[in-house]
Amino acid sequence: MLARWISWPLTVRVSATTAPAIQTDADTIALGLFEGEQPGPTAPAPTGELLNSGEARSSFKALAVVHAEGKRWLLVGLGSRKDFSHERARVIAAVTQQRALEIATRTLCWELPEGVDEGVPAALVEGTLLSDYRFELHKSAPSSQSDNAPKHLGALIICASAATSAEGLERTVSEAALVTEAVNAARDLQNRPANDLTPTALAEYAEALAGELATLSVQVEGREGILARGMGAFAAVAQGSEQEPALITLRYEGGDSNPKGPLLGFVGKAVTFDSGGISLKPGPKMSEMKFDMSGGAAVIEAVAAIARLGLPVRLVAVVGATENLPSARSVKPGDIVTAANGKTIEVNNTDAEGRLVLADCLHHAISLGAERVVDLATLTGAVIIALGSTHAGLLGNDDELAARLTTAGERTGEILWRLPLHEEYDELIKGRYGDLDNAPEGRKAGTIVGATFLSNFVGEVPWAHLDIAGSAWDLGRAYAPKSASGYGVRLLVELARSYT
Repeated sequence: MLARWISWPLTVRVSATTAPAIQTDADTIALGLFEGEQPGPTAPAPTGELLNSGEARSSFKALAVVHAEGKRWLLVGLGSRKDFSHERARVIAAVTQQRALEIATRTLCWELPEGVDEGVPAALVEGTLLSDYRFELHKSAPSSQSDNAPKHLGALIICASAATSAEGLERTVSEAALVTEAVNAARDLQNRPANDLTPTALAEYAEALAGELATLSVQVEGREGILARGMGAFAAVAQGSEQEPALITLRYEGGDSNPKGPLLGFVGKAVTFDSGGISLKPGPKMSEMKFDMSGGAAVIEAVAAIARLGLPVRLVAVVGATENLPSARSVKPGDIVTAANGKTIEVNNTDAEGRLVLADCLHHAISLGAERVVDLATLTGAVIIALGSTHAGLLGNDDELAARLTTAGERTGEILWRLPLHEEYDELIKGRYGDLDNAPEGRKAGTIVGATFLSNFVGEVPWAHLDIAGSAWDLGRAYAPKSASGYGVRLLVELARSYT
């Protein structure tokens, strides 16, 4: 059972078994069908009859329901076996979860077909729990679960009678549930409005996590601390708001295990609301700028998940939290500020604020000893034009780190596309009156220019920048179609696992 591995409370009770699905207390059993294959020997006769009649089909995402042996059997088309992947498993799990709720399912059991690899159970958990997510914190009357129309699953059971190890299956399923709940917690942070999730509120949330997890420590510094550290770029963004900014530093030293690998550094942009500052954004859809803290949310929840898993890695995470608002004291176009590493920056567009926050946060992470650094940020609209929501942009100075991230993305479905860095781009960000220009004219290679700017604050340390502006919300996938996606949590956890 799940509690055997983790004690953290989960929204949906998740467990695994190697017993036949019919022996579980599930009211609905999901039975996956590959093209050209019949239901397994444990499936009741009506499932085969439904398939042979054509009412049930094995094409990808086809669904049909039959009642047999006191249970509902949800026949789920998996498509071609050769095309079946972990991402397809997530999608099919989401489609199944939605149909299961329509037929008033409370406990869903997935009976795995024989011959699928060990990653499929985890993917089914991920797709189910991601699809089951709802954000109703600010509803005056949140939708309730009635006898006839449940709004959430009560429990999920993964049944794999052919599994080689019951213990291994339980661990796989429970860890997938833990990490996916961290993704949903990040989505909660993202979806909270800016008048609720202020920089101070985000810092308090991080402090609460550290209070809960003995292996996690946190330090929070406000405006005075940021200025005292010489973080003139971060402070410039924050000066327009009455809200106190927060420099949030989290540390994890490997728990009870012997940590391996380099000291990892995760850096997250957490602009809890981005109006653009004096360079004010257009009004339409400005409300979505509460999502400009998505990188910070992903970093915080990934670190919490890593601590709960007890991964044998060392980690320091830095999150720069602030609002970017216009006021009489806001940074102005043309102002010159000095970052913590001594570089001077012409702020020629106050809406290119994320790179100012990240510049000082990257320098801070490296000053704390980080040996491999990854930053996540909703940095540029240009990445949406280039890659849409399918891939996040990956740029960096180290091929080995980029390859690890790419592999982690393929495993988690949070896929990345690497864009180039080249010395010619350095010319675009040279300042006229200072060392650097935060928003050069010409609108060329916007995503690359943003990363090129950040490269000035990492030195020779292996570093990767993930521009998640197209993936952080409205992802458009079956398990996260609208609003916050929690993108990056699973990716960072998988990266950390690669060092164990």
